[in-house]
Formats: sequence, C-alpha cells, structure tokens
Amino acid sequence: MSGQTNDFDVIIVGGGLVGASLACALGSLPEAESQRIAVIESFALQSAQQPSFDDRTVALADASRQIFSGLGLWQGIETLGVAPIHKIHISDRGHIGISHLDRQSVRREALGYVATSRVLGQALQARLQTLTNISLLCPASVTDVEFSHASASLKIVHENETKQLRAGLVIAADGGNSLIRQQAEVKTLQHHYGQSALIANVRVDRPHAQVAYERFTATGPMALLPTIGTEGDTQRFALVWTEQPAQIERVLGLSDVDFLAELQQRFGPRPGQFIQVGRRDVYPLMMIHAREHVRPRLAFIGNAAHTLHPVAGQGFNLGLRDVAVLAQVIVDAWRGQRDIGSMAVLRDYARWRRRDHLQTMATTDSLVRLFSSSFPPIQLARNLGLLALDMLPGLKKVITHQAMGYVGKLPRLARGLPL
Repeated sequence: MSGQTNDFDVIIVGGGLVGASLACALGSLPEAESQRIAVIESFALQSAQQPSFDDRTVALADASRQIFSGLGLWQGIETLGVAPIHKIHISDRGHIGISHLDRQSVRREALGYVATSRVLGQALQARLQTLTNISLLCPASVTDVEFSHASASLKIVHENETKQLRAGLVIAADGGNSLIRQQAEVKTLQHHYGQSALIANVRVDRPHAQVAYERFTATGPMALLPTIGTEGDTQRFALVWTEQPAQIERVLGLSDVDFLAELQQRFGPRPGQFIQVGRRDVYPLMMIHAREHVRPRLAFIGNAAHTLHPVAGQGFNLGLRDVAVLAQVIVDAWRGQRDIGSMAVLRDYARWRRRDHLQTMATTDSLVRLFSSSFPPIQLARNLGLLALDMLPGLKKVITHQAMGYVGKLPRLARGLPL
C-alpha cells in the first residue's frame, strides 16, 4: 500500500468558509512550490443551498482582516461590502453594568468588520477558480476514510460514481457534525446550552454610526452588528437573539409589529427605534470541542475542531486562525521537505493552536454562564466588573486585543504577510 502514488498531497473535506480559505492559502503559492490539492464539498460550486455562503452575517475580528489581507483577498471583500465596527457597547439588562470598547484605545481603523457569509463566499470562490492546482470535487460526499502509515484513503461519491482517493494529509473542515471526526472516532466534549439563536436583519430610524451592541439578559445574550445595506444604507443591524427554545419559537411566530415591539423592550432605546425586520431563522446552540485536533494523516480545523456559542462572535475567527497556522505549518514543512502528514509536523499545529482554542472557548463559555446567572452576588460581581473595565485602561486594552484576535504567537498571515 505504501508503494502506491497519492492522487493528492492534501485533501480538504468541506468547502465552506474555513475549508475554502485554507484551499486559497495553500493554492496561492508560487508555481515551483505548488502541491496537488482537492476540496470535497457536498454542495455544487456557487450553489444557493450552500449553508456557509448564505446571508447570515459574520463578525470579522481585525486579525481575520489581516489574514484575508495576507491571502490577497481583503480588497475584494471590501469592494463586495463590509461594515467596520468602531465601538462596542456592552450592557446587562436591568442592571447598572455598562462598558465600552473603542477603536481609538488601540489605535486601529476598526475593532472588527461585519460581512455576510455570501460576500466572503463570493470572494473565496472567485479565487479558487483561478488556482490551477486545486481540484474542486463538488458536489461530492465522503462515504469512508481509512488511514495508514503512509497515506489516507477516502471513498467518495462524485458525479454518480464511487471513487477512491489517496492523499498524504486529510483536513477535516466539514463542520460541527463532522463525518470525518465521527469515522475517525475522535471523542468530543459537548455542552448543550439549552438556548437557540434567532438571526435576522433589522432596521432602525437612524444611522448606526458603526457601533455594535452586546446586551446580556437573564435568558441569553443579544447582539446587534452594524451592517451596510443596499445603496449604502447605514440604518441596518444584524440581530442575534438567544433564548430558551420554547421562547424563541414563540418570538419566531410573532407578527413583525409585535416582534419589533418586544425587541425594543428587550434592547431599550440606545440603538434607536426598530422599524423593520427581515426574515427570521433559528439555530440551536451548543459547544463542541474535539479532544484530538490531529492524528497521523489527519487534522481538524474550524467547527470540526470547535463549535462555540455566538456570544462573543469568535467562531469563524477562531477557525480562520486555524487556517493561518495550519497553512504556515504545512508550507514550512513542504519547503523543508518534511512529511506534511506526519505527527512530527501536525503536532506543531496542535501545540500552536492549543492556547487560543482553550482561551477563546473558556472565555465564551464563561460569558454565557456568568451573564445567565440570576444569583445576586454573581449579578453584582459582573456589573462591578463591567463598570471597572471602563476605569482600567490597561485591562480594557488586553481584552480588546483578545477580542480582535491577537492571541499568542501570530502566524505570518495574521500579520498581513504572505505565506
């Protein structure tokens, strides 16, 4: 078996935002360094049904902007449409705790940016179609995967045919319900929050002034992210409203008028008067953490490795930082003529990402638990903490940098540099 020739150097299973970003990173090297890469995706290219490329909004940390800049994609994404976040207003409903984060405190053009998944998908797909060493196998599905000392073997169904593919490395980017993770029998740590998220676009009666809002309530956090609508409309927000499933179904069934009235009552007048709501969708929330992020010939990135509560808007950003690190580890191994699927190489990726994974997941989970508690001493402590945050510039700067994605040792792409 070891004497057989591999069909590809790398096979990426999952062509959503994270998988496509990694393919762009690995496929953009000079021709002399190019490798054979395949992307397996269950939806057709440019399909309207591709769930990663729909109209949901993504909060991009500033480090994510840097990564897309390093990939040469940011200018195109900006042209398609992004909204900068200049300030973040944080509050605890019914309590005195309020805090603010401001781009000026860290001397950046923005704390982050807001884009739709569709915009990011368009930029990524346009780049993928220009890369001659990328084979896009879509729609296709993986039915079986096996790993040996020398290679990985995948059985797929593509164009109504069953095919066998071999590669030196398989990268699972196939989401929170990762088939690759299940077939490899990688155990996970899971926590169901007992909450669902309602996602919608809403419009207010005045410009949002590039301010994002995070409002904690007794039944779950709510967020408003500034967006730019058609013809430069700056009165639109992307809403994330988390609640217990029974309550969220009730809210989902409200008329537009009643929905806007309840939203106003929950959020208060600070963002303005809510005057319009678009389509509403609901998603269950849970945390998933793969106990192993690498095995010989296998690595996990994005939601296949970690799925987060959306309270801090870090899910995609964490996955994109996986991309930046894994791409650098693979490219450096190629240049050093090392076996990219060996544990000696893949452990470098796992070790590098460990701090960011644990820190981001712990912060996100703690925020949900802390601000969902009705225990009076905890309520008092969290409100004092929010007030203190505004009075301690050093602490605020640390927290702001973390929220912007600057955690630990930064790979080249996260510094805006090419691989």
